[in-house]
Formats: sequence, structure tokens, C-alpha cells
Amino acid sequence: MAFAAEELRKQLGRYKFRDLTIEELKTVNKTYPNFTFSMNTYTFKDGSQKDLLNFSGTVPVKYGNSYNIPIRLWILDSHPFAPPICFLKPTVNMGISVGKHVDAHGRIYLPYLQNWSHPKSTIVGLIKEMIAKFEEELPLYSLSSSDAARQSELLSYIAKITEGETDTKSKSKTGGDKNGGHFNKITVVGAGDLGIACVLAVAAKGVADKVVLLDLSEGAAKGGTMDLEIFALPNVEISKDFSASADSKVVVLTVNSLGSAQTYLDVIQSNVDLFRGIIPAVSHYSQNSVLLVASHPVEVMTYVSWKLSAFPKSRVIGVGGNLDTERFQYTLANLLQVQALGKDAWIVGEQGENKVLSWTSCNSHANQTETMVAQNSKEQVANRAMEILKGKGQRSWSVGLSVADLTESILKNKRKVHSVSTLAKGCCNINSEVFLSLPCILGTSGVIEMVKLEEDPSVQEKLQSSAGSIHDLQQQLKL
Repeated sequence: MAFAAEELRKQLGRYKFRDLTIEELKTVNKTYPNFTFSMNTYTFKDGSQKDLLNFSGTVPVKYGNSYNIPIRLWILDSHPFAPPICFLKPTVNMGISVGKHVDAHGRIYLPYLQNWSHPKSTIVGLIKEMIAKFEEELPLYSLSSSDAARQSELLSYIAKITEGETDTKSKSKTGGDKNGGHFNKITVVGAGDLGIACVLAVAAKGVADKVVLLDLSEGAAKGGTMDLEIFALPNVEISKDFSASADSKVVVLTVNSLGSAQTYLDVIQSNVDLFRGIIPAVSHYSQNSVLLVASHPVEVMTYVSWKLSAFPKSRVIGVGGNLDTERFQYTLANLLQVQALGKDAWIVGEQGENKVLSWTSCNSHANQTETMVAQNSKEQVANRAMEILKGKGQRSWSVGLSVADLTESILKNKRKVHSVSTLAKGCCNINSEVFLSLPCILGTSGVIEMVKLEEDPSVQEKLQSSAGSIHDLQQQLKL
């Protein structure tokens, strides 16, 4: 097929980097002339739709014999700064073999996609890695005539490009929970300082039977990851393969984009693009897990994780104000000289400068608290505590300890109250889908119940203001 560059240029009117995209597609067409290009509607997991350029064709794979594997690649409108979305495109007599790099719906996951970075990453380079991985593990197999009839449902799914649940069965190589649901496995995604701090803190707590560190960086292990490999902590596994995370009870997300984005919005969009390649993979391998988000900004990235995973809101939470709250309660209790009295106070809302101090009224010590601080109002005591905490910051090891605290409450079903980022819609007259830190009871299923805050108009006004700012920011992102 002749490459109709001018026709494509017209169709790519909404693409931000149209000329870069067309130049790259010329190279693809030259290398793989059998690919056909078209514009079609893609349906994302959250139900939103977009007209996207896509191309279909076959790639040659040698697996004993020679095979032509049919694929379809969707090019996002932020290309080449975001990776394509890749699917197998099996015929009616082909079945999908779920494995390290392919899920039950035919979506393809590769290290090349996770580490996508323009201009180093290209579609031709992606296809080359795809071929190499398929030669290690063939993604398709031949169906018998009786099985071929049942393939129509899956093919219909792929043709519509929706990413919801399906009853179609395929050969699974990922295995299941071999311990009847009692094997406590935690996966930490991201091998930076924060990821390693989380691994060490969780391992020190001793609440997990296994901790997997997913290192998504390129090349051999380096820095802290290399040290973890050298000293080989018991029950800690380091992997670059998403399948290593299978059947995790909790998946901790610590990754942050290190790109050269110029504006705050660009930085967040880079993180969103990064999560696009991560969340579908981890949610596929650990479909009953709780996602615990520590990436920044935590409120927005928890929302993004919820949308991309399609998990219930109770099973997607952010670390939020847990660290600040634990510090604040500890300091407040010391000031009041009564340990239980600090437990009424919470840091809620956003992380950072816009965090809000609030109190709960359900604690049995509430009246006692009122008496003890009558001469020095709650506000004065709180300000004193906040002054003491100034400059503490959110260091990696501190956040790691906070993450370990949260995972312990989840895995042990402790039903302890934590200030975590949760869906705030319906709370404090907030009507938008935003995540804010609120006191929540945590258990094995994530958020069991939200604890009611005192009815303080000032607190509600601040939370509503934060919700409005976060919602406005989310509206500018491309999921």
C-alpha cells in the first residue's frame, strides 16, 4: 500500500506532534510494507473514546517454524512522547496464550513500552522487541474447529477495543493462588529510592510472605537495586517482568516520570502516560489486589490508577496524609501528656501546603479532650504541634515506613483508622470524582468505612477548595 502522507496529515489534525508522527510512520511503512493504516475510535477502560490512528499487519516470528503474528497498534495523540497501545489481532482459528507479555484480551505488555522515551524509543524498535519476545514465548496457538467457534466472542471484544471483564477463557501461564488465599504477597512498582525504602520497610515489618520489587528501568541492576541483589534479603524478589507480581494482595506504586517536562501539567501528564503502561498490567496479574499509590501528586495519581484499573473505589487508595497524621498525633499526644487524646486529630485533604487539620467527634475521649485543652484551644495546641513538625518533610524512608504501616493494616485486616487518599465524592458536599485524604478504616478489601469528620465549616470549605483545584487539573489530563 502506498503511504498516503498527505491524507494522514489531514486525519491527524488533532495530534500534537503530527509531523513527527508522520515521519516515524514513513519509517514503519518502509520496514513493514504489509501494514495498513486507518483512523478508528478507541474505547478506553473508563469508557471515554477517541479517534486514533492505528495500523494492522503481521510480524515474522521464528518459533521452530516460521509464523506471521497479526498485531494492531494504536497511536495516541501525544505520540511520540507516549507509547502505542498494542494488541494481538488473532483470526478465528487462533487462540491467545496468556503469558508474560500478553493478557487474556490480547493486549501486549513489553519492557520497551514501560521504558518508552522519545527520541530513543521508536515503533520499529518496539516491533523488533515484540518479535524477540514472541520468539521466546509464542503468543498464539491453533484452535480446533470446535474451539474456533467459541473464539468469536473474544474477536468481537478485540474488534471493539473495549477493556472490561470478559468470560472468554484462554490458556493461562500465570498460575493462581497456590495457598488458598493465605499467601501474603506485596509488589512494589519502581526501584528508585522510594521503592527500595518501601521494600525494606515492608520486609522489616514481617507482614508479607514475599515482597516483589518491579524494576522498570533499563539495563542491568544499579544503585540500591544492585545492593538488594548483592545482599539477597529473604523473601524479596527483584524482577523486570510484570508477571512476577501475579496474585499480590497489595501493589504499591512509587514510580514517577523523570522526563524533561517544562510545566507542572506536563510533569503530571508524563506520570499519567507512565501509569498507562503499568496499571493495566498489574491489575491484570493481581485482579483482587489493593492498589496503594505513593507517586506524586498522590491525589491525582490515585484517581488515575482508579480509572485505569477499573477497580472498586475501596481498593484504590493513596498514602495521602497517613505520615503527617501519625506524626501529628504522636506530637499532639506528647503535648497533652495523654496518648489517647491525640487520636482525635487528622491531617486531611491534599498533601503539601494545602493540607488541613481536622478532628473526629466519635472518639470516647472527646469530652476529656475538650476539658484538657479548654484553656489552650484546639487551634493553639494544633499550631504548637504543627510548629514542632515543621521541616520534617516527606523523605523516602519516612514514606516507606508509612507504606509499611498501611500494608500491615490491610494484610492483617486490623481495621485501623488511617488518613488515606480515597474517593471524596459525596463527602463535605464534594460532587466531583477526586481523591482526598480522609480518615478511613482499612482492612483486607481496602477501605471498609470512612470516619466522619467534625462539622467544621472552615474544614469543609478548604476540602471543597482542594477538590475544585484537583478536579480542574484532572480535566486537563489525557487518560
